[in-house]
Amino acid sequence: MTADLQTKIPDSATPLLQLSHVSITPKKSPTRLLVNDVSFSIAAGKTTCVVGESGSGKSLTALSVMGLLSSQLQLSGGEILFNNGASGVQALGKLTEAELQKIRGAKIAMIFQEPMTSLNPVLTVGYQIGESLTTHLGLKGDALKAKIASLLEMVGIPAGRANSYPDELSGGQRQRVMIAMSIACEPRLLIADEPTTALDVTVQAQILKLLAELKSRMNMGMLFITHDFGVVADIADDVVVMFRGEIVEAGSKAQVLSNPQHPYTQALLACVPDAEGKKALKPIDYAWLQETDSIQSIAKQNGQI
Repeated sequence: MTADLQTKIPDSATPLLQLSHVSITPKKSPTRLLVNDVSFSIAAGKTTCVVGESGSGKSLTALSVMGLLSSQLQLSGGEILFNNGASGVQALGKLTEAELQKIRGAKIAMIFQEPMTSLNPVLTVGYQIGESLTTHLGLKGDALKAKIASLLEMVGIPAGRANSYPDELSGGQRQRVMIAMSIACEPRLLIADEPTTALDVTVQAQILKLLAELKSRMNMGMLFITHDFGVVADIADDVVVMFRGEIVEAGSKAQVLSNPQHPYTQALLACVPDAEGKKALKPIDYAWLQETDSIQSIAKQNGQI
């Protein structure tokens, strides 16, 4: 690794992940900001939830951390710093593809949306779990089989299902396989992109409990992308709210959920039903939202708020 890619030796106060003023644009239209000036950090052992409607830039932000943006897109501004322990703090956007491949799966792992499209349908789940173990840890033969069996059992799947194909498993089991793949090499950071979408509430609760247990056991940092404020209330330490490619509010779970400041955050929470079903739900009025946001922006520029 070249010296300029290792910015400093981390100390106990260094975040696990630090995004500073990150912007993403299409290569053919560099003035069109898909993600604009995004900044937040994640500490080891903590969970940051990123919430917002579809198209707000949540998944693009996560993919930029992994270095998996489409070839049509580019990281046009800012930097992403990863605390890689003894290897120092690395600027992920400056690493070569070969250097990124050593980090993906080993140090930073990702649970992608919809496991049925993320898993290869013609390979057994055991083979797919084993790929990263062979690539990063060099495991083969009986040692590899034993580790795959251990991972499956860790996520609540019988070891004998290693020879099953994805279509032979239920939706919840496929999601657990994705989790087993992501934690196989005990990464320092886990990115979970809506891992409980389309699962029933019972399976969802099991998956969330499993992720919480694994995070605690491995002291992982977790970047959790979701639409569900119920999930946020259960697992988040910090919350980042994105709207149209920008962060409009960020803070601790208590600050954001109990005392939201931005009109978009307030509008999102107004859409969440209560347990008794008595709350009158209010759809988001985007015309009102834009007007309110413009008023707040002008007030901030004038130093009024």
